[in-house]
Amino acid sequence: MFQPNYMNIVNAAKNKKSDRIPMYEHNISDAIIEEITGTKYAELFNGNFADKQEYFRNYCKFIVDYGYDAVPWELWVGAIMPGSGALAGSGPGVIQTRADFDKYPWDKLTDLFFDAFAESFKALRTQIPAGLKAIGGVGNGIFECVQELVGFESLCFIKADDEELYEELFVKIGDTLCSIWERFLKEFGDMYCVCRMGDDLGFKSSTLLPPDDVKSLIIPQYKRVVDIIHAHDKPFLLHSCGSIFSVMDDLINVAGIDAKHSNEDAIAPFSRWTEDYGRRIGNFGGLDTDALCDINDVDIIDYTTMVYEVCAKKGYGVAIGSGNSIPSYVSAERYVKAIETIRRLRGE
Repeated sequence: MFQPNYMNIVNAAKNKKSDRIPMYEHNISDAIIEEITGTKYAELFNGNFADKQEYFRNYCKFIVDYGYDAVPWELWVGAIMPGSGALAGSGPGVIQTRADFDKYPWDKLTDLFFDAFAESFKALRTQIPAGLKAIGGVGNGIFECVQELVGFESLCFIKADDEELYEELFVKIGDTLCSIWERFLKEFGDMYCVCRMGDDLGFKSSTLLPPDDVKSLIIPQYKRVVDIIHAHDKPFLLHSCGSIFSVMDDLINVAGIDAKHSNEDAIAPFSRWTEDYGRRIGNFGGLDTDALCDINDVDIIDYTTMVYEVCAKKGYGVAIGSGNSIPSYVSAERYVKAIETIRRLRGE
């Protein structure tokens, strides 16, 4: 019978050898888990504390039954920021001018996060079985939070019209995330083996902002958060989509990230990440999410075996899973075949 051991994920994040190559997902859709298990549980998350406990009992059971060593769980800062939503294109950002910035309720955001989400983290704590810990924590990173309040296009206009405001936005979000992470680690750090921040910095050919802006404005704020997490003796995993090779050295040397997740074959195969950065940080992912979709004609068993061999060749500091996440539109059948292939190759 499978016994989870969260130290496998910790070692992978710290770029050390694990007893087995652990599996990792940034997120797994409840709809996919329900389809695989035949159990409807997702709506319980919106209920009372007992309902939330039952939600997490089902979720953690899937995580263990399918061979994971850590349960991914985070809740998003963007969801509690008044007027947020510009990142998803739901409307113009609530901050467009200096006056908007000055009147924004920055000092309330930490309390809003815990007022909204503390009960859920407490419910998760009651359902984590022996050997398992959580990976994740405070969702959304510096760049995503700025975009939630401003919008990407408007942010570019602010850069041209008011460079001082442009710079202050990143610092203020850094202040906010540092405050939330400090309190989070004091209240819930015992549940977490690896802390994570998701912040999509790039697209298929480059970073979204000029690399120099990422280096001068975003990465120093990452360092503040990473330093807090390291002070609590946790490794830090950055999830970032896109071609971000131009800023990777700064992410490693300046921000101090321990591990990186997210890869897409159209940008670079997973082997490039392990070959270029494998001696310096842990590498998580490997399976292009597109390969897990029914429309892709790749043989999922052969493909998963190839990616596993990349991980095995490195031999340490790797965790295998999708290069992004398991959204509701992937094929549950192909996802299960990938898991079964990994577990067979692990000798289970």
